Parts: sequence; C-alpha cells; structure tokens
Amino acid sequence: MLELKGVSVDIAGIRVLRDVSLRVPPGGRVALIGRNGAGKTTALRTLMGLLPTRAGSVAIDGTDATTVPAHHRARLGIGYAPEERRLFGSFSVRENMVLPAQVLKLAAAETARRLDAVFTLLPELRDLAPRRAAGLSGGQGKMVALGRALMVGTRAVLLDEPFQGLAPVLAQRYAEALKRLHEALPDVAILITESNPELLRPLVEATFVIERGEMAPG
Repeated sequence: MLELKGVSVDIAGIRVLRDVSLRVPPGGRVALIGRNGAGKTTALRTLMGLLPTRAGSVAIDGTDATTVPAHHRARLGIGYAPEERRLFGSFSVRENMVLPAQVLKLAAAETARRLDAVFTLLPELRDLAPRRAAGLSGGQGKMVALGRALMVGTRAVLLDEPFQGLAPVLAQRYAEALKRLHEALPDVAILITESNPELLRPLVEATFVIERGEMAPG
C-alpha cells in the first residue's frame, strides 16, 4: 500500500504540490489524471523518494517512509518507470533491465528468475534483449522501462505517462501488457499518471484528478 498524506512539495522555492492525499491499496490499479504541469510527475517522484516533502508524509504498507531515500524504497519493492524512460543508450536492453537488481545486490539466481518472469509478461523484450537501447523506438523504450520497473517492483509499480507519444497500435500493446501484469501479479499495486482519462478507463479501478498541484474534488 502506498499513501501520500497531506503532502506539500516545493521545487526551486515554488509550491508544486499542496496538501495532496492519495492512496493506492495492495493490488489496486489507480490513475492520477491531470493536465501537463498539474503535479502528476511530482507526486510520483515524491512517492519514490526523489523529492523531499515540505509538509505531510509518505507511507508504505502503513509505515512512515517520508525520509526513506529512493534506493531504499526500491528495496521495499517499489518500481518506477519515468515518462522519459531514462535508459542507458550504450547498454543493451538486458543490461538496462538488470541494472536495478544489480544495484540492490540481488543474487544472480534471483535476478535471472525475475528477468525470466518479466520476459514472460513482456515477451517482445526477450527478442530485444541483446539490442542497444539507443536503437529502440519510443514505444520499445517505454516497454523496456516497464520491464526494468518490474525487476524491483514486487509491491508497487509507478508509471509516469506511459502512453505519451505512443502510436495507437503500440498503446494497445502496452495496455495489454498492463492487463497481463495485473492477472499474473494481482497483489502488485499500480499507479499510472495520464493526461487523457479515456486511455486508462478500462485499466484502472479508481481515478484521482489533480489540478494545479491540488487534488480535485471527486
């Protein structure tokens, strides 16, 4: 379970989030909808520990994690796929995917087990595994970022604008991958940000709206 409780966040002295509260239950599929600049990405980065809170708290499975650094949140089973993907272009797809597991110093056998599980969920990544990330299309890069997040996201996965810039065919394939993810790992919480609520309506159970850094009345 992930939760923001009355969270406010400043970036460069500017208030970006104002008293934001959001809860994602275990196994829940939740959408955070808002225009560009509304605060969606900031909310995910705050959950991930990449931004400090000015006020309020972050809870993981009911435990206060407000001051827990990002790499320790990954150790708690939180995976994050940023909108811009952030792949290492000179690395292969496989190397990009196993990197977080190596950083967390998972055993080689466990890393291999997780990688095989990701390939089962996202079979196209198995064929892409030896390719350099610099040669991927935008849609392929989004899929790799999802696979990388799943390597450590045993409790929750945060997906920032995963459909942004995808052609309709690729968007459909990504949506199908998310459905397979939920079916295979029903206890993993999924939080997705998006500007267009129609894209996520078939995929989520609950939707929150954020406007100018504040949660809109639901």
